Amino acid sequence: MAGEASVWIDAAPEVVWALVTDVTRMGEWSPETYAAEWLDGATGPAVGARFRGRNRRPWLQRWSTRPRVRACDPPQEFAFALGLRNHDFVTWRYRFVAEDGGTRVTESFTQRGYALYGALRPRRRERQLVDGMRVTLARIKRAAEAA
Repeated sequence: MAGEASVWIDAAPEVVWALVTDVTRMGEWSPETYAAEWLDGATGPAVGARFRGRNRRPWLQRWSTRPRVRACDPPQEFAFALGLRNHDFVTWRYRFVAEDGGTRVTESFTQRGYALYGALRPRRRERQLVDGMRVTLARIKRAAEAA
């Protein structure tokens, strides 16, 4: 299962990078994640850093995750993954490309193997996640362009 969404933002890649990689602000952007905080003494993005994401869906579904940052290449790429040991089940990735005086941001996810992350209705969950990425990117766009 995989999906992606993209948006052009009238702001420099460094500005957009700073917004996206401040995971403590993810609750402002995501329709599913309502809070996040760095763990284990981390204070910002770095390969290997972990954070806790608190998520919710309708009908009182709530869960938390503890992803680990897998890519941190300012201001070009930021990725984090959920998994066990060295096997990532789900990877979320943001790519930032300077384009037409602004930034093209692409958010994507890839689920490998069998994970509970949408396993019961994978196509429906895939659509939900892509729709959620579109909402997330639109909110990031508004914040970046207002700055």
